[in-house]
Amino acid sequence: MKIWAGSMVALGFTLCGVQAEVSSQQLEQSLDLRERWMGLTRDVLLAPQWTDDNQSFYYKLSVEGGFRFYLEQLEPGHRAQAFDHQRISDALSKASGQQFSPLQLPFDSFSYGRNADIRFYYDDSLWSCALDGSSCARQQRQGQPKAFGVVRDLRVAPQNSAKVSADGRYQAQTVGYNLRISDAKGATVLESTDGSAENFYDPQSIQWAPDSSALLVLKVKPGTARLVSRVLAAPADQLEPKTITQLYPKPGDAVDIEQPVLVQLASRQLKPIDPQLFAKPYSLDELQWRSDSSGFVFKYTERGHQLARVVAVDAKTAQASALVTEQSPTFIDQWGGSYLQLLQGNNPGLLWLSERDGWAHLYRYNNQGKLLNQVTQGQWRVRAVQRVDEAKQQIWFSASGMDPKQDPYYVHYYRINFDGSGLTALTSANATHEVVYSADFSHYIDLYSRVDLPNQAELRRSADGSLLRVLAKGDISRLTAAGFKAPTPFVSKGRDGKTDIWGLLVRPQQFDPNKSYPVIENIYAGPHSSFVPKSFWPFGYHSGGDKVIGMQALADLGFIVVQIDGMGTGNRSKAFHDVAWRNLADSGFPDRILWHKAAAAQFPWYSLQHGVGIYGASAGGQSTVGALVFHPEFYSVGVAYAGCYDNRMDKISWNEQWLGYPVGEQYRASSVTEHASQLRGRLLIINGEQDSNVDPASTMQLVNALIKADKDFDLLLVPGGEHAVGRSSGPIRYVQRRQFDFFLRHLQQQQTPDWNK
Repeated sequence: MKIWAGSMVALGFTLCGVQAEVSSQQLEQSLDLRERWMGLTRDVLLAPQWTDDNQSFYYKLSVEGGFRFYLEQLEPGHRAQAFDHQRISDALSKASGQQFSPLQLPFDSFSYGRNADIRFYYDDSLWSCALDGSSCARQQRQGQPKAFGVVRDLRVAPQNSAKVSADGRYQAQTVGYNLRISDAKGATVLESTDGSAENFYDPQSIQWAPDSSALLVLKVKPGTARLVSRVLAAPADQLEPKTITQLYPKPGDAVDIEQPVLVQLASRQLKPIDPQLFAKPYSLDELQWRSDSSGFVFKYTERGHQLARVVAVDAKTAQASALVTEQSPTFIDQWGGSYLQLLQGNNPGLLWLSERDGWAHLYRYNNQGKLLNQVTQGQWRVRAVQRVDEAKQQIWFSASGMDPKQDPYYVHYYRINFDGSGLTALTSANATHEVVYSADFSHYIDLYSRVDLPNQAELRRSADGSLLRVLAKGDISRLTAAGFKAPTPFVSKGRDGKTDIWGLLVRPQQFDPNKSYPVIENIYAGPHSSFVPKSFWPFGYHSGGDKVIGMQALADLGFIVVQIDGMGTGNRSKAFHDVAWRNLADSGFPDRILWHKAAAAQFPWYSLQHGVGIYGASAGGQSTVGALVFHPEFYSVGVAYAGCYDNRMDKISWNEQWLGYPVGEQYRASSVTEHASQLRGRLLIINGEQDSNVDPASTMQLVNALIKADKDFDLLLVPGGEHAVGRSSGPIRYVQRRQFDFFLRHLQQQQTPDWNK
């Protein structure tokens, strides 16, 4: 049940009074909350997947003692363990050096491999374990990586196995910096001579035309090879430190310039494509041949993310033409608002996702780039496309915000005809949904939940959406008996006085409405998505932090802990999102502050008397410091994890998307390092020494600026810690305890235990 902020004004509330010293036992209980509660759910189904033959599916299910993975038949519904949990836990424990029990395996989903094995991600790596438990190994990444998608790591050799044409008559690969095409006997048919270290043919980009008449390949001018070095001060295998280097392009750096080249076998010619239509590239993506081999198509994103284009190249003439040109005065969202699908059947063309009418919707074009129709429309947004059925001229997609009576972030699933008719809803329950289709789309699993509704899983028939059977209904009776109470959604108006701003509140287990509680905000302002939880699973995944339980653990120490999606975050209208453009310092604070004030006006126990506490990680760390720098009259205590405190120091991809190109005054304006002298309140900075996501130097530059400004602050550097230190990696318990201590001392003015006794 959501609570709407109305005109009700609190008659008054008591101030946060002096409280007894918090005990070590209280803190220990909060730190242990996730472990104590994790095993209290039953029949909560997670991460369903189908087998390739469409006849069965598998999933993770909470059981007494933890979780089991099950494999279930479509007909007649027989269920068995998906694998031998004891064998897998033994093999993984031996291979990783960490001890795992059969019911506490460290992954939430897996896939069946082709060699009687399962594959899953653990510890930021892909692992493969034989089903018989005979082996388990971390898989090495293949090929030449591209740092943040734009600069090839030339220290790593690319995959250079020969690419064989569909008819088997030819094979192509690079020799040195050049392209060589040979026949089946190995005789050279064509070989370039213009390749060099400064302009080379990329073997990983070679694509043959379906009829083997031609191929396309990218010729590459390398971008800036910026290497970031980190010192591993306390390695596990030796006394002396180690130095680690990472290819890490930053905003403004030169990216790889990729030149498509058409190779025509009949004429034995290599024809570079005129770059006039893609002259200022950030990236060239989704290169693909048309099914009739008449040409190929790719998506071009211009540097600055304000222009995107679908470019078609004719295989006979090598001439390029623009099928779609998309422009925006702000940004074109490549994180959550990008989709291109070629239509290769009897009515060739393409589908394209655009926010040109203010919302993310699908548009259909013919093969010459003429707009045929807008497929979807309305004040809601398409979230993803799952299937394009050219035979039936239908699109299967997910969307949010279509039902004005529901939370606008809830995801639902639909089917629609190419011409925009026949919109059919495949989900209806007032909740957010995850639908997983069988490979032939004949059936689907509908997994839905809310923060106050545990996971419900149903098997349905796609043709008519009919229910075949209920797979699982989450049972949280034990969790509720232990004290769990679902977070409370709360909605108020934003800075424009009319837009709804959604968030949620977490109260202490021993909540007393007659008391007054200081407030702490858990912030992540994106802006690449929305972040307030909408589904039930409060514990988070092994790789995804602690979600609601982490907020509950903090709340139990005597706080109200909240999370809000202010303007500038995603999954709403284009205008809602555009607030972030070239202004990451905004972080939605005008909306957040109004939200807090609306909550305080409605709830007497919601105290803003001593300022609001705030914490966050990564971009949330940046926003946390921003709260104390730009809004110190409202926010008073902050804990900042792994922040990108100056966006010029962070990765190129995320920052140029929102702050634009070239690097200019907008970067300086959003930098909290540049404004460190404005800091007020109390600040704890936490960072992992080996953060590979955000250059740790960004943290030390902020520290340097604070010292120069003669500011007091606390700093915790975790040796060997990665980007997720204190959330899903590293010494989580210690780091969280430091966060809890900090808020208790500075927001509640409580004395915390002497942990060194």
